[in-house]
Amino acid sequence: MTTSRPPRAKRTADAPKPAAGAASRAKRGPTVVQGALNFDSPADIVCGVDEAGRGPLAGPVVAAAVILDPKRRIRGLDDSKVLTANKREMLYEKIVERSLSYCVASASVEEIDRLNILHATMLAMKRAVEGLSITPTLARIDGNRCPVLAVRSEAVIGGDALVPAISAASILAKVTRDRMLTELHEQFPMYGFDAHAGYGTARHLAALIEHGPCEHHRRSFAPVRAAFERRGMAVTLPDGASIIAVEEIIDDAFDETALYDEAFRADIEGTDAGANP
Repeated sequence: MTTSRPPRAKRTADAPKPAAGAASRAKRGPTVVQGALNFDSPADIVCGVDEAGRGPLAGPVVAAAVILDPKRRIRGLDDSKVLTANKREMLYEKIVERSLSYCVASASVEEIDRLNILHATMLAMKRAVEGLSITPTLARIDGNRCPVLAVRSEAVIGGDALVPAISAASILAKVTRDRMLTELHEQFPMYGFDAHAGYGTARHLAALIEHGPCEHHRRSFAPVRAAFERRGMAVTLPDGASIIAVEEIIDDAFDETALYDEAFRADIEGTDAGANP
């Protein structure tokens, strides 16, 4: 069997040559420009996520996820770092009582040393979101990175001061971690965990020199490693783990080392809390 096709029409000399790919584009139809993702859909179940304790030399890193109830507003929500300790405690109780769902999770010192502080923070955030009793459709994360989640996520730089659900999460995480370090102080009062929550204040660094680190100090942080070495103790970290330098602790990507209590600021600067500048 033979087939035949009509002869092609000859192109005249002055006929314009079709642009490359024009025929294929004509077959596909007009190009459709896809719009940006809409993170403000009223149908979304949004949870706010934040962490506390990324910068300290000791203790776990804690994260919280919160789904607020739009029918039960909580006045006064803000970045936990600009609130007093008493205000945080008061708001903590209201968040727990009025939110639709919340979860507080953590990553241990061992996980921080094994994974590094960034990945341990992402792990704590992931645990917090997955621990919610209500599955969100969108997680808004404070900072410039998002953990790997089964739901959509959006990183919001400065979100703890902009998004109420993230503010609520920052308060739960901060209050929970402060309570954990206060309990740790009862076991190891020489370090002053109740005053500085494990941060590298002058008082804490002096205690490290005098007493050496305890099992709750992060071996992957340079000041702790140096304290071990002063006592002739070698620090062995898991394969792939890196030492966090002092500059990295201070220049925190989540701006989590901000000084928000007068006593804490005085401890950092080596001044008296009530002294005039």
